[in-house]
Amino acid sequence: MEITLSPLSPSFSKTFITSLYELKDGERIRTCLQCGTCSGVCPFGYIMKFPPGKMIGALRAEIFDQVIKADSVWMCISCNACAAFCPSNIPITSALMTRAKEEMLLAGNIPSELQAAMENTQRYGNPLGESPRKRADWTAGIQPEVNILSKTRQPVEVLWFVGDYASFHSRMQPATKALAKILNALGVKFGILGTEEFSDGDSQRLAGERGLFEMVAHKNGQLFKKYKFNEIITTDPHAFNAIKNEYPALGIKYPVRHYTQFLFERLEQLKPLMKKEIKARVAYHDPCYLGRVNGVFDEPRALLTAIPGVELVELSHQRMNSLCCGGGGGGMWLDGFQWEKAHTRLSEWRVREALTVNADILAVACPYEPPRFEDAAKNVDAGGQLKVREIAELIAESMEG
Repeated sequence: MEITLSPLSPSFSKTFITSLYELKDGERIRTCLQCGTCSGVCPFGYIMKFPPGKMIGALRAEIFDQVIKADSVWMCISCNACAAFCPSNIPITSALMTRAKEEMLLAGNIPSELQAAMENTQRYGNPLGESPRKRADWTAGIQPEVNILSKTRQPVEVLWFVGDYASFHSRMQPATKALAKILNALGVKFGILGTEEFSDGDSQRLAGERGLFEMVAHKNGQLFKKYKFNEIITTDPHAFNAIKNEYPALGIKYPVRHYTQFLFERLEQLKPLMKKEIKARVAYHDPCYLGRVNGVFDEPRALLTAIPGVELVELSHQRMNSLCCGGGGGGMWLDGFQWEKAHTRLSEWRVREALTVNADILAVACPYEPPRFEDAAKNVDAGGQLKVREIAELIAESMEG
């Protein structure tokens, strides 16, 4: 289906190309071989009227206004597979897809559910539309009490950037509490921003809202300046990616690691604490922005294999070739739109893969994934036998022994 828009300027394609080439590495689009690899590895390439390769072809033919008139770019969930496997090393996701989404937003061609997430981020500082005052509610009952820096203003070793879904989502809060338990058991002196924290903004950026991303990034950057800490750890791979790769361009630069990297460094200290066996075949899902984008593959697997009783099995799509859960790049807020187009969900494909290797547990390391995969399992034959667990939950459960 095409959406009727006001007529675009005849020079639109040339203007868009010029602005694209001015982006960092954007000029690499000139080196496209038109081999079709990007469209072939795109999970939803088969359903898009303009998959990545065809979008580049439209650029060269100076008919890119046709891409903007269509709505298939919203099937892109910014999984970065197109860029990862491009033989010309073209940054297709960051340079082309994200920039095209910006034009879609300017043209008013945006699905309503995505628009709501953007408005919530601007109004409440998170895409879920939750009150900022509730951001630290998950800490209730944890002993010792979680150090909320706005209250204590104490210097800490680690600033834990908890993130939106890890703070607010009812399915993720147990996993967040589990990580707090692990950090306390390891004697890590950590603190959180609590009610002051804003969304990291990475998924909003990938969905075309660069201005909104810069707004929340600057607000977080001002908060970072207020407190004394040695490094940042994140629950969310998207927050890790944003603070590591995107914030520095805005003058916000701090050492940052995903929590699996942080725990891996302390694995020898952690192993004696894990006494309870978890006898299960565990398949690990590589999050796109932890694995494919930032190269963190081994640390999560090492944590899982250190848990007594765990047998780690690999999914058919793994590491660089991992299949996206469908939540990144705004996909978390496009389920309805994408279902209308594809009548399937990537999360359901992933659940079927886990069942194919006879996994008892699908282990994840991203707060988007437990609710997505658990919902998907309900729609897949025999999916009810598959448990979805955050790595932190499995470690904390083993520590209970």
